[in-house]
Amino acid sequence: MNGPPPSSFPAFDVSKSDRTDALTIVGLTVTYRIRGRDREVLQDVSFRVRRGEAYGLVGESGCGKSTVAMAALRYLPRNGKVKAGKIVIAGAEVNKLDADALRMLRANTISMVYQDPGRALNPSLTIARQVSEAFEAAGVAHNEAMQRSLEMLQRVRIASPERVMDSYPHQLSGGMQQRVVIAMALASNPALLILDEPTTGLDATVEAEVLDLVAQLRVELGTAVLFISHNLAVIGRMCERVGVLYAGKLVEEGATQDVFTRPRHPYTVGLLRCLPTQGRSKDSERLDTIAGGLPAPGSVAQGCIYAERCRLADERCRREAPPPYRVSAAHGDQMSRCHYHERAIELPRASALLPVKTHATSGGTPCEPVLRAQNLSKTFHVSGTTLRAVDNVSLDLGAGETLGLVGESGSGKTTLAKLLLGLLTPDAGSVLELDGAPLAARVTRRNDEQVKSLQIVFQNPDSALNRAHSVKRLIGRALSRLGALRGAAVDERLASLSAAVRLPERYLDSRTRQLSGGLKQRVAIARAFAGEPRVVVCDEPTSALDVSVQAAILNLLADLQRERGVSYVFISHDLHVVRYLSDRIAVLYLGRLLEIGPAAAVFDGPQHPYTEALLSSVPTLGGNPGKTRIRLSGDLPSAASPPYGCVFHTRCPRKLGAICEQQDPPFAQAGDGATHLIRCHIPVDELRVLQTAPRRESHDVSDDAPSGPAKRPRPDSSQ
Repeated sequence: MNGPPPSSFPAFDVSKSDRTDALTIVGLTVTYRIRGRDREVLQDVSFRVRRGEAYGLVGESGCGKSTVAMAALRYLPRNGKVKAGKIVIAGAEVNKLDADALRMLRANTISMVYQDPGRALNPSLTIARQVSEAFEAAGVAHNEAMQRSLEMLQRVRIASPERVMDSYPHQLSGGMQQRVVIAMALASNPALLILDEPTTGLDATVEAEVLDLVAQLRVELGTAVLFISHNLAVIGRMCERVGVLYAGKLVEEGATQDVFTRPRHPYTVGLLRCLPTQGRSKDSERLDTIAGGLPAPGSVAQGCIYAERCRLADERCRREAPPPYRVSAAHGDQMSRCHYHERAIELPRASALLPVKTHATSGGTPCEPVLRAQNLSKTFHVSGTTLRAVDNVSLDLGAGETLGLVGESGSGKTTLAKLLLGLLTPDAGSVLELDGAPLAARVTRRNDEQVKSLQIVFQNPDSALNRAHSVKRLIGRALSRLGALRGAAVDERLASLSAAVRLPERYLDSRTRQLSGGLKQRVAIARAFAGEPRVVVCDEPTSALDVSVQAAILNLLADLQRERGVSYVFISHDLHVVRYLSDRIAVLYLGRLLEIGPAAAVFDGPQHPYTEALLSSVPTLGGNPGKTRIRLSGDLPSAASPPYGCVFHTRCPRKLGAICEQQDPPFAQAGDGATHLIRCHIPVDELRVLQTAPRRESHDVSDDAPSGPAKRPRPDSSQ
């Protein structure tokens, strides 16, 4: 037996934790009634969140994270019940409260912020009405509630709160909506704030702003936070302690720094190795993955629940359920439910693929351009207003190359992708070419070969796949339409394509509603590859996936690229993912291309000040020693009235002065050759010096920036 027996460690002091903690959970077991049977979805879960502390809860989808939150709120679905255990919030035992006491607890002591702020806000009510309700529920008079609402919006750093009060949710950006929801959650000054994936759908800069806001308000108000996320880097940045859930059991717990530096459970080790961290790329190594999937609730009768997926497991693991071993770590006690916790860090890696050269050269210059866009623009006319969503973008995509598109929401990434696919018609003067031949602007005017040459994988496979059809029919229909196959040829090709995307044959007769998120995305990828495409646009294909599933999908995309020489246009807010998969990076802002170059050159610098701000906003497991986040002032300007001169000057922390406001900067070469281009008035050599110097504090231009963007005059016919 490795390590001393669990009985030799201090017991969980329930009486003491009840008095001193914001949340205490002891021995929590929750069951769901499924097909006439009670199935345990949480088993003997115990942890505490101290007052003023941030505690992270991580694990794959389906492991029970949100069930813990719902049980704490006593808001389980009708088929769910607490079978055993104790939940105490700020001294009140939740399961013993009557209806009135529970209502008061929810109104005054505990609040929750959900993943999608759009679904948490009523689209038919103004922001003022919804925020004031949070105060009125606590007995505050209407006029005072409105005043407090204004003050709370100011507190969560919302610019022009009077205007926002009169707005409806659809008139606000995603980041602004999330700030409103946080304002509502903090209206009662709760003892405990539960955040359930609050930043999943946000881009890097908005995510960083929301996280900074939560951290600052936690210090100001002394609120404890239970932070639920599958983003380990966010947990590493926000939380002092972390618990790792697997199949309803807490398998590891401790100080975040201890758990992420020296994990003591193979599952935690596996999750951390799935991350595309700095310095890793598709050409150097494959991401480690966790084989298999979560066991069905209640299906593991004996032994370790993780044994079937663990590369350290032996007969002892399958026979004996490991107790909670506790060891002393650098920042406190660390718990692990693993017989071999002392050597969990030595977990063998999954078989790694040797580096294989892709069809693009390592220097970032594509050897065989397959897709070319020149002077690509798209103007929308909405309610009499002219909106330039994509503005004069030119780029090439090499055969077997991945071009990553990055930028904030509203920067034009998806619009650019739709222009390439022919789903939108570009403005006059735009040029598209496929293999050097003109490519029709609209997909309806492209021939069959051109249509099947450009395909797309969407962010949400649920919205792209018909839930009523079997996997076999969905992929088979694509093979018939794009591959022009019939009869036995369809079945043969279906089998080889399923094998290529690692989709087990047993799922072919399943409906997509019966599949996990990772399997659904494999079906979507298989359908996109049905016609042997030359270019596949991947629009946020992994943003909604767990890190383990994300790693498998990224490996799959890299493998398919090696095997088939396909090119990708890869859109993502996760810059770690972009760096891992991309050969080159294109940075968009307000429809303009501000920087383009090899991935290593763009990430290592020098960079456009906007790229620099994006990269500084990305959370990393090890933090960013010596670097502080660069805060950008306000939201993205409207494409209907873009700033004159450099489009970024109203938010730029390195703005020079009048030249930035009056002249549109040209592209400048940022390295040897013409592969890395930056569009900025600041000389490249000066950018390099500025960006390598240590920053003492983050730069927030909100105080010294103009009150509004300088407007670009409408050109007349002679311009």
